[in-house]
Amino acid sequence: MSVSTPDSGRAWRFFRFGLIVTGKGEEEFLPKLFRSLAATGRCSFRVIRRIGQRSPIRSPRRRLRMMGSGKQITDKDEEEIGLPARTFLSSDDRYVLLIDDLEADRSNDIQQVFGRYRLALDTMLKDQAHRASVHFLVNMLEAYYFADARAVNAVLGIDLDDFEGDVETIRNPKRRLKGLYPGFDEREHGRLIVE
Repeated sequence: MSVSTPDSGRAWRFFRFGLIVTGKGEEEFLPKLFRSLAATGRCSFRVIRRIGQRSPIRSPRRRLRMMGSGKQITDKDEEEIGLPARTFLSSDDRYVLLIDDLEADRSNDIQQVFGRYRLALDTMLKDQAHRASVHFLVNMLEAYYFADARAVNAVLGIDLDDFEGDVETIRNPKRRLKGLYPGFDEREHGRLIVE
């Protein structure tokens, strides 16, 4: 949507971001984490699809089968990534963000995982592919909770200090939270921490 404002003479634009996410926590919490951006009144965020995490296709047999059938991407990538992205991009004010959390055990595959997501978007969106991007939460969504110990303490009733350094270096932050608070539930407690 584009509207001219009388005082500035410039067009005001509103952008809609459709999120394709790989986890339940991301599905529920990412739109809330973007609320400060949405509060400007210039954009909105909503989840358009939750998919399972994708790994590189390593099997020579599977690659050969795909090539033999003339496919560049799997049917599942087409159905769960490409089609929802293409449907969402039906008007000019829309963009797609595919967001995955990259746990430590998958960090060596980042280029291949990125390539798989990018290929699905490029193949299905063609000349609209520039309106879609791939992003990784490094390490997990829960890592970012350690940057605001006050919120974690208020929800879990523990005495945690803000993490010194880069929270993205925390290995398995979900396990760390469960070690600090054995009853930690990523959705129930996560929702409260994000709020």
